[in-house]
Formats: sequence, C-alpha cells, structure tokens
Amino acid sequence: MRDLPLPLALTARLSPVAVLAAAGWALSSGPPAAPQAAEHKPAAQTGTRSASAPSTEAVSRTYTAAPAPCAALAAKTVASLVPGAKTAGKEIPSTDSRLRRTCSWNALKGYDYRWLDVSFEVLDSDEEAQKSYQERTGKNSGGGAVPGLGDAGYSVVNLTTEDKQQTREGVVFARVSNALVVVTYNGSDFETKKAPGTDEINKGAIRAAKEAVAALEGGRKG
Repeated sequence: MRDLPLPLALTARLSPVAVLAAAGWALSSGPPAAPQAAEHKPAAQTGTRSASAPSTEAVSRTYTAAPAPCAALAAKTVASLVPGAKTAGKEIPSTDSRLRRTCSWNALKGYDYRWLDVSFEVLDSDEEAQKSYQERTGKNSGGGAVPGLGDAGYSVVNLTTEDKQQTREGVVFARVSNALVVVTYNGSDFETKKAPGTDEINKGAIRAAKEAVAALEGGRKG
C-alpha cells in the first residue's frame, strides 16, 4: 500500500505548536533580606508585623525542574498509540528547558495518522499550578474529570473537519503539586477521511497521561 501524502491544510494544522510562553513563571532568586539588628533594647513583641517587612518563610516546591519528556512513556506505549513512530520521540525546543519540556511523536502508517505530545511544566508553587490548571480546563469545556490522575485530572475530546478530512483530538491535563502534565493525542484516516472514535482517542490520551504522571512522580524531587 502506498503512503498517501498529507493534505496541505491538515499538514499546516498538525505542525508542532509553539511552546507556551514563560511570562510570569520565572523562579524567584535570592533569599529574603535579613532583618537589621537593633542598636538598643529590642522592642516588645506586639503580635503583628508590618506589611512591608520581608517574609522569612520560604516557598516549598515539590518539583524544581521538568523531567525528560521523551523518556516518560514506555516504548510499547508509543508503538501502540503512534504506530510507525520512532519510540525515542523528538523534543521540541523550549524557552526554558528547566521549567517546560515537550516531546512529540507522529507517524503516518498506510493511511492512518497519529500525533502525540507530552509536556511537563513546573511552576513556582502549588497555588500557581492550581490556577493554571483551572484556567486551562475552563477554556476546554465539554470534558470530564479523570479520577486518580495526580492531584487533579481532566480530559476532553473534540472533532474537527478541514477540507472534508476529520481529525479527532484528545487533551488531558493533570496537576501534581506545583507541576502540570499536558498530553495531546489526535488521529485521522486519510483513506476514509474519518477520524478515530472518541473512546480510542480519549483512552489513548489518558494512558499516556498516567505514564507521564508516574514518570514525574518517580523522578527527582526538589
């Protein structure tokens, strides 16, 4: 069976997306300034502190660096979800590889096309990760919770049609402490112009997300 070339419109649609901007996520640097020593007898404690006084409480972060995304999935998982793809994957350049890393796998086998992305993002705190998680899931309505996936998990599947060619895409978001895991999985059949079923794409995306979360939790923690 000969390989069918990708339609130009779909090729453009499935090109690697730009990695998320790093604005607002830079890690704070340097310890808080030490309070100045008193020259005379210390004043009595009043139980309150000036709002301008420096905080001596350090923010505890479970994760300080994103793990290697291309090593997050087992070779058999990649072979199952993206038939014909090189299991090593290809890491997409990032503006800050210590905090954001993404690996991509894609292949056209016969007429069947599959694309899989796994991303890790490390934020300054659990609160920031929770806020980002809520914003993203809020923008991807129509999905549902994934029980047992990190501290919080969510999946959504959408169908698009371009030049009469269907593509079905599943996205899974997971929060683990101060880190986010994002998995994108889509597919098309260029012979029938139909897309894989919702169940196939959703289960595939969740399978990859579970392995990615396990890789994050099993890696080095700060």
